[in-house]
Amino acid sequence: MAFEVTFELSDSDLDHFRDVMKKAQQGAKILSQASILDNARKLSEDVKGGVPAFVSERIKKLETLVAMIEDSEWQIPEEEKNDVLTALAYFSDPEDLVPDHIPALGFLDDAIMIELVAEELKDDIEAFEEFCAYREREQARSGDAPITTEDWLDAKRRELHSRMRNRRSTRRGGRSSFRSIF
Repeated sequence: MAFEVTFELSDSDLDHFRDVMKKAQQGAKILSQASILDNARKLSEDVKGGVPAFVSERIKKLETLVAMIEDSEWQIPEEEKNDVLTALAYFSDPEDLVPDHIPALGFLDDAIMIELVAEELKDDIEAFEEFCAYREREQARSGDAPITTEDWLDAKRRELHSRMRNRRSTRRGGRSSFRSIF
């Protein structure tokens, strides 16, 4: 039998999590990018089995953040890269709020922190996921043939032109516009 627990974090609760994040980030300043990413990957590996679904669902978001940094084709701008690494720094702190070895609850603080970080970086994550979906579509379309940057640009241009026409058509509701006189 499943049992659902719902809770709400107040502004003061959120302030507490932000303070904990700031302390973790200060401590992680001495860590390299590789170390921060390794620690985030380790957390992801540690929670692969035997954790509640609410934790495993959030771990996928953590994996997306790591992928944003490691994906050489994404070429995340330096400022955004630093934001993601700073957010991931929390997961390098061995002294987090709830010790990870406590069954069912040990990763609760990590899940909450991942959710807060994912909300803060929502636009970045959506852009990365859209990029990945686009890349997969183009790879599927081309089969085994390698895709060049020019191929990607041409495909994206065609996609945007199509989207532009669809929006225009939807906005007009099928009626003609001044464009029809040209």
